[in-house]
Amino acid sequence: MEKTLADISVGEKGVVLGFIGDTNAYRHKLLAMGLVKGTSFQVARVAPMGDPVEIRVRDFNLSLRKEEAKALRVRGIAQ
Repeated sequence: MEKTLADISVGEKGVVLGFIGDTNAYRHKLLAMGLVKGTSFQVARVAPMGDPVEIRVRDFNLSLRKEEAKALRVRGIAQ
């Protein structure tokens, strides 16, 4: 099932599928951080108000703002 990174729960794993709509402002930044199509990740933490979202990707933790997480199209994978 396809969703955004902001929709993924803590502990869930997923794979990056691409970007939502016209998100050029975030696209270059997210690509530079290694979030390219096919990259797997796991949601490590979400702050109490939902911002930021911390994910574990390629052996490091990465924190993304809620708006950046909404720009990233992902698919959850089986645990």
